[in-house]
Amino acid sequence: MTMVKAHVSAREPLDGRYRLLEVFARETNRLWWYAEDVAAERPRLVARTALPEPVGQDTARRVTARVVRTSETMRLLRPGQVAAVVDAVVEAGALWTVTEWVDGTPLGELLAQQGSLHPVRAARLGLELLDVLQAAHDEGVTHGELSPGQVFVRDGGPVLVTGFGLAGATLVPRLTAPSYASPEQARDERIGPAADLWALGALLYTMVEGRPPFRDRGRPDATLRAVDRLPLRTPLRAGPLTQVVQGLLRKDPRERPTRPVVREALTRALREDADAERRPAPESWLRGAYRAVRHAGPPRGGRALAAGTALAVVTVAAAALAASGALSSGTDTAGAPPRATPSGPAARQPGGGAPPTPTPTSAPSSKPAPALPAGYRRYSAPEGFSVALPDGWKRLTTSRVSGLAYRVTFGRDGGPSTLAVTYSERVGPDPVAVWRDDVEPGLRKLPGYDRVGAVRATTYQGRRAADLEWLAGSGAARTRTFGRGFLLGGTRGFSLRFTTPAAAWDDAADRLALRTFLGTFRTPQE
Repeated sequence: MTMVKAHVSAREPLDGRYRLLEVFARETNRLWWYAEDVAAERPRLVARTALPEPVGQDTARRVTARVVRTSETMRLLRPGQVAAVVDAVVEAGALWTVTEWVDGTPLGELLAQQGSLHPVRAARLGLELLDVLQAAHDEGVTHGELSPGQVFVRDGGPVLVTGFGLAGATLVPRLTAPSYASPEQARDERIGPAADLWALGALLYTMVEGRPPFRDRGRPDATLRAVDRLPLRTPLRAGPLTQVVQGLLRKDPRERPTRPVVREALTRALREDADAERRPAPESWLRGAYRAVRHAGPPRGGRALAAGTALAVVTVAAAALAASGALSSGTDTAGAPPRATPSGPAARQPGGGAPPTPTPTSAPSSKPAPALPAGYRRYSAPEGFSVALPDGWKRLTTSRVSGLAYRVTFGRDGGPSTLAVTYSERVGPDPVAVWRDDVEPGLRKLPGYDRVGAVRATTYQGRRAADLEWLAGSGAARTRTFGRGFLLGGTRGFSLRFTTPAAAWDDAADRLALRTFLGTFRTPQE
C-alpha cells in the first residue's frame, strides 16, 4: 500500500451523496478515499474495489447487500474491532464500500513508514486479528480478503478490520491484494477458515520482514500462480514468530496450525520477549523532516482548492514544515505568517495592559455540544474533528505528513483572521515543553516575533494542555496568535491556533470567535 501525495477528485458525488475528497491509500484493485457524506454532513471512508467483469442490477443488489449484512453481523460480534459499513454501491465497474470514520492508520501505510515491526508488536497485532477471525469463524463467516489494506492500527485500541463480505462477491478467487491469497484461493477452490489463517500468517510475515511472502507480479493471475507454486522465502526477522509463521504459510490447508495453537504461539512470543519491542523516539521523524526543509529553504507553493469541493495535499516538504512543531508550528503552509489586512497601527496590546487570556474549557468529552452563537455553524472535517465556524469561513488549506500529522486552516478568502487545526502522532508528554522546546525555536525566526507572557500550563476538555501567545510581522501587517496544544494520550495531540491582526485583538468579534473555537472543538469520536 502506498500513499498518493496529491490526488483530488472532481467527479460528482458518488450515488449523489458521498463526495470523494482524497485518495489516502491503495493496494491491488483497491483505493481508499477520505470522503464526506453530504446528506448527513459526516466524514466517511470510501473503499473502491474494482470488479473484474460487468455486473447486472440483480448481482449488484446481491453483492452490496452481502457486504452490508456480513459487516454488520461482524460489527455486532466484535464491537470496536470491525468497521461499521453504512452503505455499499456498485457504480462505474466498481464496488464502493462506505464506512464510518476510522481513527487509525492502514497497516500498509504504517509499514511504508516504518519498514517493519518488531516481532513482539507483530504478535500483539496478530492476537487482535485472531480475536476477530475466531468470532467470524464461530459464526460461519470467512473473511477471504484479509490484507494490509483491510487492517487499521489504532493507538488507543485494538486493530479494526474491514472488508467482510467481499469474498464470493464475484467468481474470481480474490478481489484485492492477490499477494495475500491462500494457495486454495489461487487454485480457485472452495475456501474456509484455513484461508484466513494463511492470510494471518502472510500479514505476520509482512509485518516482521517488511515485504509480503509472495510479491505482487503486476497481474493477478501471475501473482496467484506464484502463491500456489513457489516455495516460501524463509523469514529472517521473525524471531520467536518464525515457527508459527512458517506453519500458517503451509500450502496444504490441513497442515496449518489450529487457532488455539496459533494463539499460544503468539502469546508465548509476548511473554518471552516482552521488553524487546522498540519504537522510534517521539518526534524524531518530524524533526528530521523539519530540519531538511529548513535547510532547503521555504517550499515553492502547493495546491489548494475551495473547501467543500475537494482537498489538496501539498508537498511532503510543505507538510513537514507545517506540522514539524508537534502541537503547532509558527508558520502557515506557505512558510509565512497569515496575511493581515491594514486595520490600524501595530500594537503589542492596546492600552498596554495584560493580554486577555481565554478561559480554559475543562468539560469532559461526553458533555453535549454547546449552543452556537448566532452566525456560526458546526463544521465536521473528514479527518474526524469538528468545530463551529463563523458564516463565510471555509477550509482554505490542508497539509499532511503521510499518516503522522496534518494541518487544516480555516478562514475567509482574503480575510485577516485564520484558525489552524494541527494533529500530530509524534508529540512529547509535556505540552509546555512542546511549545517551549519544539515550537518556539522556529517561531523566533519569524520577522518581528515577540512572545506575549509565559507558556501557560492548563487543562482542556479534561486533558493536559498549554497555551502560547505571540506577535509577528510589523506595521499594519502585525498579527497576534493564540495557540492551545493538548494531548490525546500516547504521543498524539492537537493544537488550535487563532491568528488575527494585532490591532483588532480586542474586537468583540475576534473575542467571540476565539471563545467559540475553544468551546466547540471536538476531537474524533467525541
